[in-house]
Amino acid sequence: MQRIFTRRKLLIILALVINVLQTTLCDISVSTNDLAIQLDKNDSFILYVRNHTSLPSLIVFDVQHTDIVRVSSSSINITNPNENYNITVEAIGAGHSEIVVNDTSSETNLKNAYVRVTVNKIPELDTFSLVIGWIYFVAWSISFYPQIYINFKRRSVVGLNFDFLALNLVGFTLYGIFNLGLYFIPEIKDEYSERYPRGLNPVQVNDIVFAVHAAAATIITIVQCFFYERSDQRISITARVILGLFGLFLFISIILAGTDVIHWLDFLYYCSYVKLTITLIKYIPQAYMNYKRKSTVGWSIGNIFLDFTGGILSMLQMIVNSYNYDDWVSIFGDPTKFGLGLFSVVFDIFFIIQHYVLYRHTSYDEQS
Repeated sequence: MQRIFTRRKLLIILALVINVLQTTLCDISVSTNDLAIQLDKNDSFILYVRNHTSLPSLIVFDVQHTDIVRVSSSSINITNPNENYNITVEAIGAGHSEIVVNDTSSETNLKNAYVRVTVNKIPELDTFSLVIGWIYFVAWSISFYPQIYINFKRRSVVGLNFDFLALNLVGFTLYGIFNLGLYFIPEIKDEYSERYPRGLNPVQVNDIVFAVHAAAATIITIVQCFFYERSDQRISITARVILGLFGLFLFISIILAGTDVIHWLDFLYYCSYVKLTITLIKYIPQAYMNYKRKSTVGWSIGNIFLDFTGGILSMLQMIVNSYNYDDWVSIFGDPTKFGLGLFSVVFDIFFIIQHYVLYRHTSYDEQS
């Protein structure tokens, strides 16, 4: 009985010691982790120092890009255990930078001691970019409905390529899985935070809405294929092989993630890579089908105009942001997103040429 009481006392004492250590551990934080400043202007943040016992101490500000921002003081001598310091940040160049706080004391919590700084040339361009973003979001979102309407009006899906539909459904489903996983699943969000400690979650609510809506609209179109006239159209062997390879790749990835060989975050990235690949190839079957039929009857040109509008505005937004933040590397250094947008626009132009130039005097329905 005496040993049980002794153990309880030790546990209580240990808990008290841990609690004391937690309350006395020095904590350095900032009033905000994000600052947006116009070029040649300045702003400030407050540095909070709490329970600093190793005095005197030196706090140093490590600026990621000294040609973009400058702080009012490169270091501060701490002589008071609890103090607030107003730090001025001057914007001397457009772009993105980060200010990290370092302390000579090893017993300091610096988890939130950083500031991400964005410096723009013209603040109004941010508003313009936001408006562009919402316009192309709406354009892409409603681009599915002209095809649904034309199918309903004709009571036929003849002319709509089934390979395109299959690839589209898989692509948007994987895009939805990526967005939902990274936005809602705590374990994956924690993995992302560990991998990119000061990075922002790239998935926004509108990304989720778009992906889920796109998949649902594609499913509606596929359901139409079961009820309306479709002639002898079916998914080609080539498309089935491609989708089978994608499925095998993702199945192996799931096994690897389930056995902890890779992280689940990596699996989501693999889903996004497959989606990007599908975006590159999904228009080819429809373009080839139009060429074989020498007709675009059954393929909605309204869908193409809306997709073209969304693609142009998406690239315009990237150009505006690159100019405003002097960040042309995001386009030319990592051209994937811009290249995919450009690729889609090129195909849209090709479809417009097919519809209004090459096959404008032909009607597959009349010829068949």
